[in-house]
Amino acid sequence: MRKKPILSNIKNIATTRFFNIQSMDVEFSNGEKRQYERLKPPGEGAVLVIPMLDDDTVLMIYEYSGGTDRYELALTKGKIDKGESPIDAANRELIEEIGYGAKDLKLIKTMTLAPGYQSNFTHIVLAQNLYEASAEGDEPEPLEVVEYKLSDLEQLVYNKDLTEARTIASLYMAKEIIRKQNV
Repeated sequence: MRKKPILSNIKNIATTRFFNIQSMDVEFSNGEKRQYERLKPPGEGAVLVIPMLDDDTVLMIYEYSGGTDRYELALTKGKIDKGESPIDAANRELIEEIGYGAKDLKLIKTMTLAPGYQSNFTHIVLAQNLYEASAEGDEPEPLEVVEYKLSDLEQLVYNKDLTEARTIASLYMAKEIIRKQNV
């Protein structure tokens, strides 16, 4: 049976707008002790949204990514505001980023990214029955919205502009969920 380690001496060792870097002492059930560091973002987590124009057409965006210093092909995503549910955040991000809202939003999975040293959670939301809507968001420039077919997913995942693992995993999950809806 797994017994969770005891954490102590948790300290912020650096803070930015997006992350707190923390050190912490970890004592395992067998008495072993280690010091860990982790990235702990402030806030309520994030959403990544799979907006489906129809059962085969997904709306994706090209957005500048500072980490890779290039435009990346990805799904709509953003932070969850304080007091906002993942579903509400997903619909808000859709409206702000791609000019659509969704009548049907379904939380399909919560994912982590590098959980060995990051404590952020991304809630994956499937958005269907889209309608046109717009609102000003926090993007520094307009995003390029492009359509792709889930029926071409095997080719799409090898697109050189699509490198974000959460997006790739989410597209596969959406394809399977939609297939099961239509059986």
